[in-house]
Amino acid sequence: MMRNDTVTTFILLGLTDDPRLQILIFIFLFLTYMLSVTGNLTIITLTFVDPHLKTPMYFFLKNFSFLEISFTSACVPRYLYNIATGDKVITYNECVIQVFFTDLCGVTEFFLLAAMSYDRYVAICKPLHYVTIMNSRVCRILIICCWMAGLCIIIPPLSLGLNLKFCDSNIIDHFGCDAFPLVKISCSDTWFMEQTVIICAVLTLNITLSCVVLSYTYIIKTIFRFPAVQQRKKAFSTCSSHMIVVSITYGTCIFIYMNPTAKEEVTVNKVVSLLISSISPTLNPFIYTLRNNQVKKAFKNAIKRIALLSTK
Repeated sequence: MMRNDTVTTFILLGLTDDPRLQILIFIFLFLTYMLSVTGNLTIITLTFVDPHLKTPMYFFLKNFSFLEISFTSACVPRYLYNIATGDKVITYNECVIQVFFTDLCGVTEFFLLAAMSYDRYVAICKPLHYVTIMNSRVCRILIICCWMAGLCIIIPPLSLGLNLKFCDSNIIDHFGCDAFPLVKISCSDTWFMEQTVIICAVLTLNITLSCVVLSYTYIIKTIFRFPAVQQRKKAFSTCSSHMIVVSITYGTCIFIYMNPTAKEEVTVNKVVSLLISSISPTLNPFIYTLRNNQVKKAFKNAIKRIALLSTK
């Protein structure tokens, strides 16, 4: 995310220099990363192999799980490597690649959450037309649009970032390459880039959150019109997992990008970024599986099939 004739490498300070704390962070990150990858891969596999999970809802969930793996893999393994080897150096090109993939996956996730909320809106408010509206072609188009929207949002700040110059320092006070820590050590005039980052972040959050809120406003109105209590419970349980994930994702990102003092509070920012990179991708598979009977049933069926194959 930077261009300079002299600086070819950066030093990532990480979270702490305390060896004991580093061991604890390494264990914590390694466990959460493995759980995240395993959990999300399980969801992806189940949606491929179980015929009951061939609906649009699980198509979006499969893509969301892929995004979660990509997002956490773009930054966590590198930090694990830094702690394990003590090598805190990252090259200019590696830093650019890390910023590109973390930002692309992060922004695309928001648009995908909006698409998932629209899917729930159609399922609950227009159940008779659900199969027609949310056909496989529409689902594929929505996924492509999410990726394209993510790309369009990150290109302006990334293009500006590539022209940043670094004269005095190449030490990044973070565990990974991120916009605000890089801006902080640049000797270029960064005002325009900072405003662009904030505008792009606010634009992403406002557009996607508006879609989510609008969808759920109609969903809640429709649910309250259901005559039977059992119907209402079933409808709410269908949406509850998505609503929890939306709350976690938007809450943490609003804290970082829409809080005026967040970029000054380096330690807090680093900790919150670490939680976004590790905890959220780990929690999401459990939120979706533990609260979803169809996924639980598919998982049990898969275990039974594996057990049968192993006994033969």
